[in-house]
Amino acid sequence: MSRKILDRLRDMDLDLTLMHVCGTHQDTLIRFGLDSEFERVGVDIRQGPGCPVCVTPPGEIEEILALARARLTVAVFGDVMKVPGESGSLNDAKAEGADIRIVFGVDDAVNIARRTKKDVVFMGIGFETTAPTTASALLSDPPDNFSVLSCHRTVPPALEAIANMGEIRLDGMIEPGHVSTIIGTRPYEFLSKKYHIPQVVAGFEPLDLLMGVFMLASQVQEGRAVVENEYTRVVHRDGNPTAIKAMKGAFAPADVVWRGFPVIRGSGLAIRKKFERQDARKRFEDILVPIQSQEHGEAKGCRCGEMLRGILTSEECPLFAKKCAPNSPVGPCMVSREGSCYIAYRYLKK
Repeated sequence: MSRKILDRLRDMDLDLTLMHVCGTHQDTLIRFGLDSEFERVGVDIRQGPGCPVCVTPPGEIEEILALARARLTVAVFGDVMKVPGESGSLNDAKAEGADIRIVFGVDDAVNIARRTKKDVVFMGIGFETTAPTTASALLSDPPDNFSVLSCHRTVPPALEAIANMGEIRLDGMIEPGHVSTIIGTRPYEFLSKKYHIPQVVAGFEPLDLLMGVFMLASQVQEGRAVVENEYTRVVHRDGNPTAIKAMKGAFAPADVVWRGFPVIRGSGLAIRKKFERQDARKRFEDILVPIQSQEHGEAKGCRCGEMLRGILTSEECPLFAKKCAPNSPVGPCMVSREGSCYIAYRYLKK
């Protein structure tokens, strides 16, 4: 089947530039050598802002570092620990004596708060895939000593930002399977209508990606621009109504910066006022305001921002596999398992 799809793509005589916005898609693309196969049939696929840890801007890394160094108990996902900030990493802070706990989800953080009675701050990172679990915790009457530093973001506004920036010519977008499981396909429809961009929601098996690209190529050749769903076994047009309701109940849209992007309107998830007791930015304002009032830039030479906008590949970065490697990362794209540099190093580095 895979060879038949590639043969059909070759017969189309293509010259397409596509973008996906999912670290798992990037892993599939590189791990199975599909990037090379697609190049042979005239399809170039770029990774966009699909890595949650990677798009978290330097200022938010400094916020969680400040909370950890203020002797609060901080609960984070493991792939945040090595992300370099201007004042070090969470690993550095832990070595200095900060109480930092690696958790598998927000429930672990809530349980730590109940068990220890210490002030526990959970760093909520992720798109619509993980935001519902954080929302559920906020809606479930958590203990008073539990709070959230919300770094959650939503995907559709970022896609519009890419379309508006126009830095690369995009012939189509492969939309993320995990996020789409929650939000469905409806939230992407405005992109096709407003910008005439073909879109396909795809799963994560090699055959899913092959079919997704074939569906996009067919749209381009037929002059169509709609949202099609290759991942029908999991994704539905209206998504998961329960998860969507939870997010709307706990969060309000906010204008936030993404790494590599200017402020993207309505792309952040701010904790609603009625839950401000659990909002770390309100609760620990005295610690965080000095951080928020400063300018925060990228590490010298780091090109993660350009990779997240699809205008640079990992191998084109002068630091890749030299100064920047998984054991000595300069930027988050070499830290997160969903980061393009980590994936490229893991599968392509000889």
